[in-house]
Amino acid sequence: MSAYLDLARWYDDLTRDVPYPQFADYYEAQFCARNKTVKTLLDFACGTGTLTCLMAERGYETIAVDASPEMLTELMDKAADLSGVPPLILCQDAVSLDLNDVVDAAVCSLDGVNYLSRAELTELLRRLHLFIHPQGIFIFDVNSEERLRSLDGQIFVDETEEVLCLWRAEFHEDTGALFYGMDLFRQEDALWSRSGEEHVEYAYSVETLETLLREAGFVNIGVDFGGPQHEQGRIFITAENTAH
Repeated sequence: MSAYLDLARWYDDLTRDVPYPQFADYYEAQFCARNKTVKTLLDFACGTGTLTCLMAERGYETIAVDASPEMLTELMDKAADLSGVPPLILCQDAVSLDLNDVVDAAVCSLDGVNYLSRAELTELLRRLHLFIHPQGIFIFDVNSEERLRSLDGQIFVDETEEVLCLWRAEFHEDTGALFYGMDLFRQEDALWSRSGEEHVEYAYSVETLETLLREAGFVNIGVDFGGPQHEQGRIFITAENTAH
């Protein structure tokens, strides 16, 4: 069972609490704090592209990459109404990331990194080292190990007027991964339709992430426990690229 298939249609409605402007402000603050001039921006694991479009509206030339065609379809609908330069949209996963040119910066939001196994993350960082300009910047966030473990055994319900989402979480210590099955129920006249997805997020320590970044060629690594949604266990990491 794959992730972000039927969920893509309802993702924005079910995640209205995500403070995207705060994420955008945070990234721009990091660009400024590190004295980086950023014109071209890669949004990896962009999902439905709310952040991509927000950054495009702020004047960045954006490249939106995600492995889910369904999520990118939602992005294409949003991009059609943009007043800024529309993003370049690519359907690629971590191990197939391939850009035509280097970018000034890259971001990966909302625990997109947690969705990658260690092998996939290692390959992604290797590719980002190639496609981010030397002295360019990479910013991403992860759900902390403690946060993922705390979800073990819990059941959650999210709903709108059109859809009900039920998901159950189970943390596996042997793999360090959180598995959660998700069921979507949508009413069609007098009947309800049901679809299901399975999601997997991997727990990473800050020390492991720093090691993988250095091995891939990133330096000046900063860890921030006070960024957007920090109260939910979200950790932000910023790193600068070295020469290829």
